[in-house]
Amino acid sequence: MTLIDGKKTAAEIKQEIAAEVAAMTAQGERAPHLAAILVGHDGGSETYVANKVKACGECGFTSSLIRFEDDVTEETLLKEIKRLNEDETIDGFIVQLPLPRHINEQNIIRAIDPAKDVDGFHPINVGRMSIGLPGFVSATPAGIMQLLKRYGVETKGKHAVVLGRSNIVGKPMATLLMQKANPGNCTVTVCHSATPNIKEICRNADIIVAALGQPGFVTADMVKPGATIIDVGTTRVADPTRKSGWRLRGDVDFENVAEKCEFITPVPGGVGPMTICSLMINTLQARKDNPYK
Repeated sequence: MTLIDGKKTAAEIKQEIAAEVAAMTAQGERAPHLAAILVGHDGGSETYVANKVKACGECGFTSSLIRFEDDVTEETLLKEIKRLNEDETIDGFIVQLPLPRHINEQNIIRAIDPAKDVDGFHPINVGRMSIGLPGFVSATPAGIMQLLKRYGVETKGKHAVVLGRSNIVGKPMATLLMQKANPGNCTVTVCHSATPNIKEICRNADIIVAALGQPGFVTADMVKPGATIIDVGTTRVADPTRKSGWRLRGDVDFENVAEKCEFITPVPGGVGPMTICSLMINTLQARKDNPYK
C-alpha cells in the first residue's frame, strides 16, 4: 500500500510556483495577485481563507482579503465583484462559500469574470472543462488529478467510481476522469444517494473517489484488492481524546480499507492540501497565460 501524501505534494508544488514567481519578479514583472471575499465569521470559512492567504505568501503572491458581515446585501456583493472584475492589478479572486441564505450563490458565481474565476465555478469554465478547452478547473478535482499524475496511478481504461454528484467535486471529477488525457481515459460511474447498489458497483472499481460527506461510508467489503482510493471527505467527529474534542474523518474507513489498496489518501493530509495548491496553480495561470487573454 502506498500512502498518497497530499501535504508533501502540495509543498513541492508551492516551491515550484514560488521559484517561477521569483523568476518573474526578478525580470521586473508583477507577482500574481489573488483576492478573497469572506462574508461573516463562520469558523470553517475563516480557516479556509486564512490557509489560502498563507499559501499566497508561500508562493510569493500578493493577496487581498475583503470582509463583509453576515447581513451584507446581494447588491453590495455584486458591486464588489464588479470592482474586482475591473481591477487590472487583480489576476483572480474567490468568493468563499457558503454564503448567507439571503444571497443567491449562483447569482454571485455568474457575476465573476470567467477570466478571474480561479475557483473554476463559473458556468463558462465548467463548460470549457467539459469539452476539453483551456480554462480554470475546480480546485479539488484538479488537485486530485495532480495526485494521480504525480504518484503514477494508472487510469487509462480503468473503471472509476465517483461517490457524490456535487457541482464542486463529484460532477467535475467525473468529467476529468473520462477526458481523453493522462490522467484520464477512465470508464466512469457516478453514484449518489439514490443509487441502490453502491456496494456492488464499488467492488468493481479500480479507482474510487469518495465525496459524499458521510464519515466511514466506504468500508473494506466495498473495495477490491489493489484499488486506488481517493478520500475527499472532511467531517468533524467527536473525539474526547483530543484537546479540541473533535477530529477530521473522511468518507473512507481508512483503518480497514488501507490494507486492501494499492494507493490511498489519508484524512487529513491527503486531498485537502491539494485543493489550496490548485487554487495557487490557477492564480499563476491567470497571471501568466490566462486562457481568456
